[in-house]
Amino acid sequence: MERVWYVAYGSNLALGRFRCYLAGGRPAGGARVYPGCRDHSDPERVAGVEFPGGLVFAGQSLVWGGGSAFYNPAASGQVAGRAYLLSADQLGDVAAQEMRREPGGEFARDLAGLLAVVDTLHTMGPGRYETVARLGELDGIPMFTVTHGTVADLVPVAPTAAYLRWIAAGLVEAHGWGSDRIVEYLHAAPGVQLGWTPGALRSALDGYAGGGG
Repeated sequence: MERVWYVAYGSNLALGRFRCYLAGGRPAGGARVYPGCRDHSDPERVAGVEFPGGLVFAGQSLVWGGGSAFYNPAASGQVAGRAYLLSADQLGDVAAQEMRREPGGEFARDLAGLLAVVDTLHTMGPGRYETVARLGELDGIPMFTVTHGTVADLVPVAPTAAYLRWIAAGLVEAHGWGSDRIVEYLHAAPGVQLGWTPGALRSALDGYAGGGG
């Protein structure tokens, strides 16, 4: 399997932030410098996608503080994502960096090698992003994302403003959503309402989310 879609649903919705995983660097507001993939190339194509499931914020992000975004395939609803056409090796390196592992290391190679046999979910380990989910196909090419293997058991935690701003910016880029829709979408995700009212969320995202509607 040479080409795959990596589907982002958190801060990697924003291409500028995702490029830190591809080419290396530190995203604005983040606390980590990423080494980047072995292949620093930009995605061959980028597409906005939606897929069944739900978004939940939990754990403690070492990059942003607060909860991290996870995909819950068992939840009802739709998740707004952004698909990036990459090589299988790039996807392996992206997932490895999610787990603070070395691009090109054993985890990255193992993940890239198993993509061809993932039908729905494949859990590689207990870590935060060590479960690969197949989300169907786009233009005949399989789509994958990564999440927590027991996401339904996670305790929701409120995310930080810096993290939510990248997600909001990515929702504008990928889907052209306005601020009303972004606030409604994010506030409905478990974890967000623990730290944010809709009004506070709107204020925090001002300038990052689109206009009304």
